[in-house]
Amino acid sequence: MIVDVHCHAGTGNIMTEPANTVAPLATYLRRARAAGIDRTVVFAPFHSDYARANEEVGRIVERHRGRLIGFAFLHAARDAGQIEPMVRRAVERWGFRGIKIHGSDAMPTREVCEVACRYRLPILVDVVRQPHVIEMLAPEFPDVPFIIPHLGSFSDDWRAQQTVVDQVVRYPNVYADTAGVRRIDYVIQAIRRAGPEKLLFGSDGPWLHPAVELAKIRVLGLPPANEALILGGNVLRLLCRPTPTTAAQHRARRRGELAPTCR
Repeated sequence: MIVDVHCHAGTGNIMTEPANTVAPLATYLRRARAAGIDRTVVFAPFHSDYARANEEVGRIVERHRGRLIGFAFLHAARDAGQIEPMVRRAVERWGFRGIKIHGSDAMPTREVCEVACRYRLPILVDVVRQPHVIEMLAPEFPDVPFIIPHLGSFSDDWRAQQTVVDQVVRYPNVYADTAGVRRIDYVIQAIRRAGPEKLLFGSDGPWLHPAVELAKIRVLGLPPANEALILGGNVLRLLCRPTPTTAAQHRARRRGELAPTCR
């Protein structure tokens, strides 16, 4: 099964660029179907009210049940104090399976990470060329899978991408997606050094063509089993069933007294 881990859907309300105006899915879904992509993780475009944006994404996911997987987009600073109820509603009402954070809004906070751990959700966090934040997040929350889009930089910052490759190697709970990565040798390096288990295929649809992004993986000529991990096996493994974890269990895991539950 091929799963695209990175696609936007729905309507933004800031309207200064495509990423905060609208993310129409019709063309993307047609292209993805033609490319053989079976399922897609979707989340909102930038919005001034992510509770509202997540509701729209939830309705989109409901209309495409079995085809789309929802992630809850959160603004770690603006939504502070409301993270848990927002995630709870997204999980219980719409069946969302992860959290999306964009560093241009705000980087993940302890509140966000604790909720992700409690609900056993991965966090797709765009670090916008600031991968040093992962050095704080990954060791502090070893039970939370952190997925870094674009290998750390959509703007082709090779320094950030090299750092993320190193982090994917060093931290068991850090992964990267391949959406929009133009320096393909960093993808190859990550696979060689960290193994195919640490990379996830993403397209950054609907604005990037999913077939083009998929071809970047297929052209590498990987063994079929390794390619299958990157194209779907890894993300399916990370999308564990959202079951709340008690605060006591979370503290025990941090002390090493319980095995991790999010891998």
